[in-house]
Amino acid sequence: MAEPFNGVVDISHHNGTVNLIKAKESGLAGVFQKATQGQQFVDPTFETNRKKAQAADLLWGAYHFGTGSDGTLQADHFLDTVQPGDDTLLVLDLEANPQGPNMGLTEARAFVTHVHEVTGRWPGLYSGHYIKALLDPRTDPILGKCWFWLAQYGPTAVLPTNWAKWTFWQYTDGGLGPEPHSVAGVGRCDRDRFNGSDADLRAFWASGGAQ
Repeated sequence: MAEPFNGVVDISHHNGTVNLIKAKESGLAGVFQKATQGQQFVDPTFETNRKKAQAADLLWGAYHFGTGSDGTLQADHFLDTVQPGDDTLLVLDLEANPQGPNMGLTEARAFVTHVHEVTGRWPGLYSGHYIKALLDPRTDPILGKCWFWLAQYGPTAVLPTNWAKWTFWQYTDGGLGPEPHSVAGVGRCDRDRFNGSDADLRAFWASGGAQ
């Protein structure tokens, strides 16, 4: 098994202006960008950073921050905004919402199921303590169809019982967690390991996240 490849970041408007060509030159391979939240919000840097990622020839993914409202409507808003290609990785960010009601399991199931119905593939599920609190020690067969992106800032990956492995691991938010914390052209940011080699990452991305 290859060592996890540390060549992915996830960004949003909170990261400000980024230079993805410089990031690519430093060894970055892929970028996840926040696209939407709830049923109406669109991240104001989404389109700009998509063009920057294309110009830098970086792998591109998009995520939706789930809130406590209709999951199908949120999925429609996400897909309408992203207009994903076959090689765009899609992700549901399932965590506590500091600005309002949290997305629950029923809404999360509706979201990922609708993405699958529209695109033919299951999105990834990004979560950490929140999904462990919701599920463990139970499992969820619908959410279990999604590849898993673990959020945990520490030296060891501890998985929820619902998944046998992690696909991505957000090991730092740019401050907490092991180093390195920054990327050239981006600065301190969320950094993510992929559970495989650089070549494995590219194959997984080209498949649109098919498992």
